[in-house]
Amino acid sequence: MTRLPRVTAKEVFNGLKRNGFEVIRTSGSHHFLHRPGSGIVTISIHPGEIVKPKTLKSILKQTGLTVEELIDLLRN
Repeated sequence: MTRLPRVTAKEVFNGLKRNGFEVIRTSGSHHFLHRPGSGIVTISIHPGEIVKPKTLKSILKQTGLTVEELIDLLRN
């Protein structure tokens, strides 16, 4: 099993946008993303802050992505 990467919320946000997620609204630092066929994913973006592993697991579960798929999205 691949380890979770240490990434910022902005990196996760950009990776999800490359995967077809679109911002449907923002409320302060919270960005709400949606992709047809999946639910709404909320990402709280604070400059330079690393996403905690439990939060990253929750985001992956909500999006249906695997760790490997996320890593590929972050490389592009």
